[in-house]
Amino acid sequence: MFKANELAGKTIIVTGGGTGLGRSMTTYFLTLGANVVICSRKDEVIQQTAKELKDETGGNILAVACDVRKPLEVDEVLKQAVAEFGSVDGLVNNAAGNFISPTERLSPKAFDVIVDIVLKGSYNFSLALGKYWIEKKIKGVMLNIVTTYAWTGSAYVVPSACAKAGVLALTRSLAAEWSKYGIRANAIAPGPFPTEGAFSRLFPESVLKDIDPLQRIPAKRFGEHQELANLAGYLMSEYSAYVNGEVMTIDAGEWLYNAGEFTLMDKVPAEAWDEVEKHVRGKK
Repeated sequence: MFKANELAGKTIIVTGGGTGLGRSMTTYFLTLGANVVICSRKDEVIQQTAKELKDETGGNILAVACDVRKPLEVDEVLKQAVAEFGSVDGLVNNAAGNFISPTERLSPKAFDVIVDIVLKGSYNFSLALGKYWIEKKIKGVMLNIVTTYAWTGSAYVVPSACAKAGVLALTRSLAAEWSKYGIRANAIAPGPFPTEGAFSRLFPESVLKDIDPLQRIPAKRFGEHQELANLAGYLMSEYSAYVNGEVMTIDAGEWLYNAGEFTLMDKVPAEAWDEVEKHVRGKK
């Protein structure tokens, strides 16, 4: 999408950067010349990812084990990032967890697992980086990964909906408050982008036999990781310098398609529309 080295000289921290969309965004940031710090609780995974991506892109990448729910470990990520690259310019709050379940089957601990990773993890990193940027007078850029049901809510993923709604509110609130420091905060709300971890939990085989998620998408295809990485690259770059406090949906129209009152009319056969038109015009 961009010319080479568009992010050269920038250092970006990506939480949950070892797998899935986090890895895809990290790959693109490296391709564009950024230094990237990836973190996750699974040290073995991120160390392997760092090795593979360095070999693939030739970029500078640092992997630091971190539980985003623990502020002291978050501070250590920032400390190591600054020690390795001199400063940090960007943050992508991507670490998340989710699973489907009737809400009445959940325990308080089940809620905590999701809310702590998604919301607490995001504000832990946002506070650490925000304070650092303000102190060092760095015009930092924050990008939060939310979801389209962050503003509508959704059945069967209530902990995630609560947490993502909080992250969306965090994004808009910090955009308003920290803009005076030159800090920008935006969000991406992805539709279905298949990843091994998330899709296996949200659409297990026992569910897929009854539900086809492709039928919810007007384009009748899933998103490709590079498509989301393109948008992330734009929002982390100077091309979006005047974009602040926005949430950008990338779902091929899925959210709007399923919100429409008459979307089910897609199922009306083409030949049946002649009869429909007669009724509309009041003709026999």
